[in-house]
Amino acid sequence: QVQLVESGGGLVQAGGSLRLSCAASGRSFSSYAMGWFRQAPGKEREFVAAISWNAFSTRYIDSVKGRFAIARDNAKNTVYLQMNSMKPEDTAVYYCAAVRNMYRSTSSDAFDYWGQGTQVTVSS
Repeated sequence: QVQLVESGGGLVQAGGSLRLSCAASGRSFSSYAMGWFRQAPGKEREFVAAISWNAFSTRYIDSVKGRFAIARDNAKNTVYLQMNSMKPEDTAVYYCAAVRNMYRSTSSDAFDYWGQGTQVTVSS
């Protein structure tokens, strides 16, 4: 019931910053918890960050704590991932995802709707 489109990916040098956006279409964006996942070649898709429908709760994978920040603007039907102090290990395709009401786990199968992904490449 919600369609997601990521944007903002690209090439950045290590130590740099990048901001990803995920635009959602649908009537009830504010009722969805949102998450960001990433997948690098040869690796499993992994959880990065999530935010509750009311933005009162956020969660991050340990490796990005203090560097990445997830935020949402329900009036704009958009969720963001601000990525700072980027490292080559952050290189991956980044996906936004949505689940109605709340995220029950950080597993990808806990999220029902997915965007197409946006490539993020961090050079050394």
